[in-house]
Amino acid sequence: MRSARSGNILKISRRLSFGSFVRLVALSALAVFMPEHVAPLSAAEAIATRAPKAFLYEPASGTILYAKAPDQPFAPGSLTKVMTAATVFQALTDGEMKPDQLCTVSEHAWRTGGAPSGRSTMFAAIKSEIAVEDLLKGLLVHNANDAAIVLAECLDGSEDAFADRMTRLARSIGMTNSQFANPTGHESQPGRTTVRDQTRLAEYILEIHPQHYRLFSLPEFTWNKIFQRNKNPLLGEIRNLDGLGGGTDPTDGFAGLGSVERNGRRVIASVAGLTSDKHRLQTLQEVIEGAWEFFAVQTLFSSGDVVAEGRVFGGTSSSVPLVARKDIDVLLARGGTLDYRIRVVYEGPLVAPLEEGRPAGELQVIGKDGIVYRAPLVTGASVAQGTLFGRAVDGLQELLFGWIG
Repeated sequence: MRSARSGNILKISRRLSFGSFVRLVALSALAVFMPEHVAPLSAAEAIATRAPKAFLYEPASGTILYAKAPDQPFAPGSLTKVMTAATVFQALTDGEMKPDQLCTVSEHAWRTGGAPSGRSTMFAAIKSEIAVEDLLKGLLVHNANDAAIVLAECLDGSEDAFADRMTRLARSIGMTNSQFANPTGHESQPGRTTVRDQTRLAEYILEIHPQHYRLFSLPEFTWNKIFQRNKNPLLGEIRNLDGLGGGTDPTDGFAGLGSVERNGRRVIASVAGLTSDKHRLQTLQEVIEGAWEFFAVQTLFSSGDVVAEGRVFGGTSSSVPLVARKDIDVLLARGGTLDYRIRVVYEGPLVAPLEEGRPAGELQVIGKDGIVYRAPLVTGASVAQGTLFGRAVDGLQELLFGWIG
């Protein structure tokens, strides 16, 4: 596709019920226009949290509602077990494991994660065999280290090999700043992650493995006649929270990952760097409640609405409408003085012939911390290839002046 050296900019002002928006339509991905003065997004400032690191996300629309040090790494501690579970979920989906498959409790798993370890355990007996589905319950309800190690060894033969699998899966789903050293999160070999990546992990589980997500909120699990209630420190403390977990590290403190659904709207929040269990709960609650207190859904465009006009090279028409592929619903801050920057970006000019419905760039909502929302756009009409003379004129114009439209 041709690359443009400059782009036409169309500024449209529009008063919305939740604030003043300036729509910036940039007609080139390679020539990004930034206005000289646009009021910054201050919606997120309404959420007050003492968490050094925090991230709040609305997965249905893909909107980032709050971000504070989102890419600053920390050791997740037992929060690692959420990634362990996700890795096993994927192995089940891929057919590498079966729910009723029996896994043997090795001496290593028993000593380092079982009763002799003095850590969270499901009290699996050495050399016993346990089904994968029961190990997952032990992992997510009992926060069991022995369950994590047995699952790792059952799938890949060792903790190290399983940790490599965890990291590969993390990278493949967009957790670009995460690396895992073991399936338990034991601090002798701490992994690294970020609050943004943890939120992405929760979204991945909810989207790809919804049938397994219910395991995070099981109230209790009895194994080998030993009854244990769910050890997730967040369950029952935040209204409607149904996952995912918490962890702590001697250096990096307490971290939490939670997901809440109320009235058909789900949000995911991650916090880290807290000083205590109580501090973690308070800050996670502050961040989550902010989604309902300070934000409301606003429809920017309905499906099929024309968002911008794209320039066309070598066609019977010099432009084509760029339309919303689906309703563009964004959680936006309440209040009449909050400004956002909105732009449409695509790589152009678009080269004819063009079919209606072809992907053609995206709409971006930009806040003070960068892009908080993206929505795909498609061509709203077909454009046939123009005459040889018309294409020659377009080519000459681009050669002499760049694509100025």
